[in-house]
Amino acid sequence: MNEPESRARRADATRNRDQLLAAAGRAFIASDTEPSMRAIAREAGVGIATLYRHFPTREDLVEAIYRDQVSGLTAGARELLAQYPAPVALRRWMDLFGTWIAAKNGMLDTLLALIESGGISHGQTQIELLAAIDSLLEAGRTRGEFRSDVTAEDIAAGLIGIFTVARPPEHDARANRLLDLLLDGLQFRP
Repeated sequence: MNEPESRARRADATRNRDQLLAAAGRAFIASDTEPSMRAIAREAGVGIATLYRHFPTREDLVEAIYRDQVSGLTAGARELLAQYPAPVALRRWMDLFGTWIAAKNGMLDTLLALIESGGISHGQTQIELLAAIDSLLEAGRTRGEFRSDVTAEDIAAGLIGIFTVARPPEHDARANRLLDLLLDGLQFRP
């Protein structure tokens, strides 16, 4: 096989993997129970063999989705701050967090097994997410937009509480209202 063919195959494999991760994420968000691997392959528009070539087990798929989403949340904080003022960036990041929580519900059994076996480090995820929240808070503090006494842990606890009682913001007016109230409570008022 020549080099252009090899590159084309690698690009195709990367595209398939990305399609599978996106489709699996959507499938897990839409379901309260873990969807079948066949349903995920169908959603991604690939054959079941392609899914298993990339992710030989359900655990491999769930771990990849989880890591991809955590990476998306941490990168999302930076990207949002580059585009918006800190309060807008944080509010939009809260929506991303809600989507992440929703996806975890559909893969909870496998995710808990992975955490218990050490395949996923809950502690490392917590460190990464708190750092993302802290970067958003710090950007707002330096411009006098956020209170100085609010911590990343406070925001994380608030978000977990909100998404315990409300569905992700794109599906639930109550979640949007609660997130807006949380953001309002962070605002600095002289």
